Amino acid sequence: MKQLLRQMWKKYIQRLMLPLALMILITLSLAVPTANATGVYQMPNLNPGDHTWVIDQAEVLSRSNEGTLGRKLDNLAEATGNELRLVTIRRLDYGETIESFTKGLFEKWFPTPTAQANQTLLVIDTLTNGSAIRSGDEVKSRLTDDIANSVISETLLAPLRAGDKYNQALLDVSNRLVAVLSGQADPGPPQIAETIKTEGTFKSSEETEASNATIWVIGLLVAATVIPMATYYLYQILQS
Repeated sequence: MKQLLRQMWKKYIQRLMLPLALMILITLSLAVPTANATGVYQMPNLNPGDHTWVIDQAEVLSRSNEGTLGRKLDNLAEATGNELRLVTIRRLDYGETIESFTKGLFEKWFPTPTAQANQTLLVIDTLTNGSAIRSGDEVKSRLTDDIANSVISETLLAPLRAGDKYNQALLDVSNRLVAVLSGQADPGPPQIAETIKTEGTFKSSEETEASNATIWVIGLLVAATVIPMATYYLYQILQS
């Protein structure tokens, strides 16, 4: 009887170990979340007359500053007919560049030269802080390539180099672009950062996900070590 129990237990362990190992490997692969890549096809459609000015898919803006940006860009559109939209994404699809994404999104939202004429679009990928600007023909006389490049390389990146201050960066960008698109002289990159509402000291959703993933991984690694040891220990008891 004892020998029969040993054989049954041995077969049970052999059958259990492979599924258990596979389960642990699969769970580990799913436990560490990655930020979703964004393709142009995943972006919402924009209907004519739509007053959506800020799309913060990366969730880096505070609600108060997102509202401030929206009101400022709404006023720009009403006063001048020129429309500016700001988009943040977490990361790009594989093989996509920030320039190709911005071009594709611009053409998706504004498919004809007429629709594009008075439009400007700025997109930033928060994984790499890569960014690009696309604008229509009627805007280019004011928003020249030199100004657009300066907005990207100076106005936008300065606050990000100081610590991923996306609220500050996009407020600075909007101030400069609104001035240019309104026909005013280009104020250039800001010399002194403006005071804005605090972004808060709470963890971002990505930081929280990473922390939770670490806990899951540690727990699964412990389980992967303890369960086989406990099983082997029970097997030895039955053999004795």
